[in-house]
Amino acid sequence: MARTIKIDNALKKRFAKQKEKEEKEQKKEIKVYFLIVCEGAKTEPNYFKSFPFKIGRYVYDLSFGGGGINTKKVVEKAIELRDNSPQKYDRVWAVFDKDSFPSTQFNGAIQKAKAHGVHCAWSNEAFELWYLLHFQYRNTPMSRGDYSKTIEKSLNNLIKSGKKFKYQKNSREMYAVLEKYGDQSQATNWAKSLISQHNSKDFSKHNPCTTVYKLVEELNGKSQKLNDEIMQKMKTGK
Repeated sequence: MARTIKIDNALKKRFAKQKEKEEKEQKKEIKVYFLIVCEGAKTEPNYFKSFPFKIGRYVYDLSFGGGGINTKKVVEKAIELRDNSPQKYDRVWAVFDKDSFPSTQFNGAIQKAKAHGVHCAWSNEAFELWYLLHFQYRNTPMSRGDYSKTIEKSLNNLIKSGKKFKYQKNSREMYAVLEKYGDQSQATNWAKSLISQHNSKDFSKHNPCTTVYKLVEELNGKSQKLNDEIMQKMKTGK
């Protein structure tokens, strides 16, 4: 006859409480704090503010700074805001373009950011390159004005009816437009392809190139590095 092992009520309750605790931990929402300092006052902030605030268990808290400042100042502002904030950020990002700024200034901003633990979402030559990559691969330089025209043409080829699309630099609708008609995964892959074509540390010559996809991956919960850091923080409480 098989022997029956009985578990006393106290032990059962302890197991039940442990299971309940584990289930709560698995469902617990995790706050992820971002500081994003942008060169532009509206274009980039409006785009990033449109991302979903909740991805799985992650709830994103985005703080913004900057606006109307040059490349080097963006990085300096990011460092200043981070160091003077009572909030401990999981990520601090500086978002800026090459535009017509001197090569030394552009490269210096990237180097300074790395030295101070600030991540860079830079574009050479313009942030609009990231938008364009949602529709087509581009590996030859073009002007900011040409980016706008090409984005308009790409979208109007896809919009079958209704009012024609006119690119507005400070639009609050670009994220929604890109989600509807573009392909963010494709943009990410093409941005990675552009980056892979350059080996030098003279980032001013990496044209066209953009690292905006790195910030986008983090906001989408697709950065394994950030995910690992957050989970480690949850375990250690630091």
